[in-house]
Amino acid sequence: VQLQASGGGLVQAGDSLRLSCLASGRTAGFAGMGWFRQAPGRDREFVAAIAWSGISTYYGDSVRSRFTVSKDISKNTMYLQMNNLKPEDTAVYYCAADPVFTAQAMSLMTRYELAYWGKGTQVTVSS
Repeated sequence: VQLQASGGGLVQAGDSLRLSCLASGRTAGFAGMGWFRQAPGRDREFVAAIAWSGISTYYGDSVRSRFTVSKDISKNTMYLQMNNLKPEDTAVYYCAADPVFTAQAMSLMTRYELAYWGKGTQVTVSS
């Protein structure tokens, strides 16, 4: 399984971006997929997650109501629509997937020991 995140960039506060995570390989076995981010000098943080075969979604408190996670199974792709971006959203964003841990489990983790990770995509929000 390989995950490839894309869509990051440099934007101004209040702007929007959409990240994509393309999965290849045995995606049928995914329980959940999620987005995580890590800013310089900070721990990795849960952003959002979605059930791969269901409709459940989960969000971190700091992005709830501004970010929306979705998926297109026919394209093996997960998305993260980010609206009203703030400078504190600046980070490297990673997508991850796991055959055992569900989206809900991802939202509750403190140690993100997930099976598959993509390389990150940088999001920079200027004030």
